[in-house]
Amino acid sequence: MLTIKKRNPRRSRRSLGFTLLELLVVMVIIGLLAGFVAPRYFAQVGKSRVKAAHAQIDALDKALEQFRLDVGRLPTTEEGLAALNTAPSGVNNWEGPYLKKAVPLDPWGHPYLYAQPGTHQNDFDLLSYGRDGDITNW
Repeated sequence: MLTIKKRNPRRSRRSLGFTLLELLVVMVIIGLLAGFVAPRYFAQVGKSRVKAAHAQIDALDKALEQFRLDVGRLPTTEEGLAALNTAPSGVNNWEGPYLKKAVPLDPWGHPYLYAQPGTHQNDFDLLSYGRDGDITNW
């Protein structure tokens, strides 16, 4: 004779999914992991932006020095960094463009500031306001 066992409806419902308590425990664990990992990740993003700004300022510095070698002077503040890609009017020995692409924005999306003559014992000043305004060529 064949016997058929009746299923307990309460037990089969529980085995189909997670209880609210189990879901809450998993959510708390995920929240704790995110709390430890997120600050370290975002600190690294900030450091890489600063490094990129320093690298861009160094590249602009070298392009300005090449402009000076060719033309015999630095671009004026009014001519600005645009003189690295387009010959200023009245300049004879311009051999540019001195940058492969247009003058980049800093990693925070702001234009670099250029001043000639410089105020910090340099012939010119390059500045990125960046996050704190402290990324410069001096």
